[in-house]
Amino acid sequence: MTERDGANRESESGPPGPGATGPRPRREQVPGWLQTLAGWSWRLLAVGLLIYVLARIASALRIVVLPCVVALLLTALLQPLCAWLRRRRFPNMLATWCALIAAIAAIAGLSTLIGVRTSAEYPTLLKEMTHTGHQLQNWLAGPPFHIKQQRLHQLLASAENEISSHKSLVAGTVLTGGKYVTEILAGIVLTLFVGFFLIKDGERIWAWLTRFLPADKSDRANRAGQAAWQVLVHYVRGTVLIAATHGIVIGLTLWILGVPLVIPLAAVVFLAAFVPLIGILFAGVLCIVVTLGTKGLLAAVILLVVFLVEDQLDGHLLQPQIVGRIIRLHPLAVILVLAVGGILAGVPGAVVAVPTAAAIARAWPELRRAPDQAEIARNEAENEKKDTEELGEEHVPM
Repeated sequence: MTERDGANRESESGPPGPGATGPRPRREQVPGWLQTLAGWSWRLLAVGLLIYVLARIASALRIVVLPCVVALLLTALLQPLCAWLRRRRFPNMLATWCALIAAIAAIAGLSTLIGVRTSAEYPTLLKEMTHTGHQLQNWLAGPPFHIKQQRLHQLLASAENEISSHKSLVAGTVLTGGKYVTEILAGIVLTLFVGFFLIKDGERIWAWLTRFLPADKSDRANRAGQAAWQVLVHYVRGTVLIAATHGIVIGLTLWILGVPLVIPLAAVVFLAAFVPLIGILFAGVLCIVVTLGTKGLLAAVILLVVFLVEDQLDGHLLQPQIVGRIIRLHPLAVILVLAVGGILAGVPGAVVAVPTAAAIARAWPELRRAPDQAEIARNEAENEKKDTEELGEEHVPM
C-alpha cells in the first residue's frame, strides 16, 4: 500500500481534526438535469408572472388597449386597399381617407340594415315561436308522453313567474349597462383615430420604434416585425373571406327555408367566424334553435345538414388553403390558445388569441436568426436616408 492510498483511506474514514490540514471530504454535487430544470422553472415562473401583470394592466386599460387592437386588425384589413389606391397615384392622405371611409360606410350600412330588419321581423318571429310552442304542447300531450295540458300550463306559468321575479334584476342590468355607452363611443373614436394614423404612417412609426436599437438588433426586429405583420394581414383577409362565405351560405339557406331575421342571423354567423372552431358552433346552435322554433323540425334538420357540410368544407378546404398556409398552428394549439385568450380577456381575447400566437410563432425564428452583414449595411443606409428626409418635415413621425 502506497502513502497516497493511505492518505485517501484516512480522509475517507472521517472528518479531520481541528488542527488537521488534510483534504476535506468530497461533497455531493447537484445533478446537471436538476440544475437545468431549476433554471427553466424560475425563468418560466418569471415569464408567467410578467404575462399575468401585463394582462392585469391591459384589463385595467381596456378602454385604450381594445381600440388599439381593433385598429391594428382594421389596418391589416384596409392596408391592401390603401396600397392599391396609392399605386393608382392617389395621395397618401386621400388614399387613407378613402379606405377608412369605405370601412365606416360598410359597417354603418350593415348595422343599420340589421337594426331595421330586426325591428320589422321580430313580431313575425314572436308569432311563429308562439305557434310552435302550442304545437309542442299538443305533441307532449299525445302519445307517448301523455302530459296533461294543466301540467303544461303550470310549467309555462312557473316559467313566466320566474322571468317576472327577475325582471327588476334584468332591468337593473340594462340600466347599469347604459353607463358604458360613453366608453363605447370613446372606444370607437379612439379606434378610428389610431387606425387612421396606422394606415397612413404605419411604416414610419415602426421605423421610429426600431431606430433606438443597435444595427444587428434593428435588423432582427425588422425581419420579425415584417413576418408577424404578413401573418396578421393574411389572417385577417382570409378570415374575412371565410366569414363572408359562411354568412352568405347560411343566409341563403335561411332565406330559402323562410326563417325570419335572415340578415341578423347571417351577421351573427359572420361575426362568430372570427372565433376559430367554437364561434361557428354557437352561431349554428342559435340559427338551428330559431329555425326549429319558427319552421319546425324538418327545416332545422336541413339547416343542420348544411352546417355540417359547410363545416367539413371549412376544415378541409377553406381553412387549409386560405389561412392554414400562413398560420401553421396545430388544432390542439388553437384550442389551447383560444382557452387562454378567453380566460384572460373574454370574447376579445378569444378573437385575437390565434393571430397573436401565429404572429409570435412566425416572428420568433427571425429574432433568433443571425443577421447578414449586407442586410445590416442596407438597413443602416435606409435609416440614414429616412432621417435625412424627415429633417425637412414639419411634424414628428409619431
